[in-house]
Amino acid sequence: MKSKKQKGTLMLTGLAIATAVLALPARAQQSVEVLHWWTSGGEAAALNVLKGNLEKQGVKWNDMPVAGGGGEAAMTALRARVTAGNPPTAVQMLGFDILDWGKQGVVADLNSVAAKEGWDKVVPTALQHFSKYNGKWIAAPVNVHSTNWVWANKAVLDKAGVTAMPTTWDEYIAALDKVQKAGFVALAHGGQPWQDATLFDGVAMSTGGIDFYRKALIDLDPKALGSDTMLKVFQRMGQLRKYVDKDFSGRDWNVASGMVISEKAGFQMMGDWAKGEFLNAKKVPGKDFLCFRTPGTQGMVSFNSDQFVMFKVKADAAAAQAKLASAIMDPGFQSAFNVVKGSVPARTDVPNTAFDDCGKKGMADLAEANKKNTLVGSMAHGHAVPASLKNAFYDVITRHFNGQIDDKKAVAEMVSASKG
Repeated sequence: MKSKKQKGTLMLTGLAIATAVLALPARAQQSVEVLHWWTSGGEAAALNVLKGNLEKQGVKWNDMPVAGGGGEAAMTALRARVTAGNPPTAVQMLGFDILDWGKQGVVADLNSVAAKEGWDKVVPTALQHFSKYNGKWIAAPVNVHSTNWVWANKAVLDKAGVTAMPTTWDEYIAALDKVQKAGFVALAHGGQPWQDATLFDGVAMSTGGIDFYRKALIDLDPKALGSDTMLKVFQRMGQLRKYVDKDFSGRDWNVASGMVISEKAGFQMMGDWAKGEFLNAKKVPGKDFLCFRTPGTQGMVSFNSDQFVMFKVKADAAAAQAKLASAIMDPGFQSAFNVVKGSVPARTDVPNTAFDDCGKKGMADLAEANKKNTLVGSMAHGHAVPASLKNAFYDVITRHFNGQIDDKKAVAEMVSASKG
């Protein structure tokens, strides 16, 4: 039996330990703050998959959505945060914006997690150009959108007597003719500079092939920009202009998609985000609508890619940041997110089981283009040249499409625009 004195000593010791434990600082829950502009229903739902994956690992997700499809408002918010010395953990970003932030020395080094998980082996080389800066992984790519797609309403094509998908430019023009003669709008299009440039991406690739596209729109080779091939590109843009309805000016891309969905138009040339509009309208690929590459570009892919750039954070937040990067690159998340988004995974080893026919084709095309080195950044979507040059090209392409300059003048102005 313990004496009263011993019991009192034990009680005091216990109280001292308890007091010491209570006095220890509580271990803060790991958390990440993510700045993005994915605010639509489907995109938000897909991000919830990522949020759930992290929360299972004990990481709290602090959402910082900034609406605006192109991300300009998000970049403004980011600049303010970085200037204040308080950057978010991760920020959704595109193309040359990623490299611009890389130059500023404020981004994190993801090489350790990338090496551990073998990102170099599974992320297409052309994407890595934007995911890395000076050989250092600074971003985790979440998807690949490709821009050289054509979407078609099967019922309209049947009524117009188009029995096979065009695979050459001449076959495509013949199909557009048939649809127009049958009383439909042949080509649904929105007259906005980036949409005109999206047509131009596909036409340039179809007309001159991948080497021409690379020399003219990525390397800015003046001979390619001023060539007879470029003249033919603008002549073909002029051909397409004849198949667009008179009310196209200023129309949003999704409204143009709606024209195809509602059987008012036969075709739309648009990136794979258009597929989401068809799926939301309960349309089935292969049955209600068809997807194929811009005729003459099968085996080639022009892309843009959403990536999450990681910013330098304090040491105690680095572990959560690494978990976030790993969760973004997780094959299960890449599948779940891209099924909803209409894009394809940013890694080539994700199974295609959950994807529809157009998604399966997109994944196969990406793997083929990566293997053959025919995967190129989209000029129209900021992955070929920096924004200042892209906007200068936009100006030439749109003025030509609207009939303000002729083919030869457009070629000369492309050469001038490339000089900045």
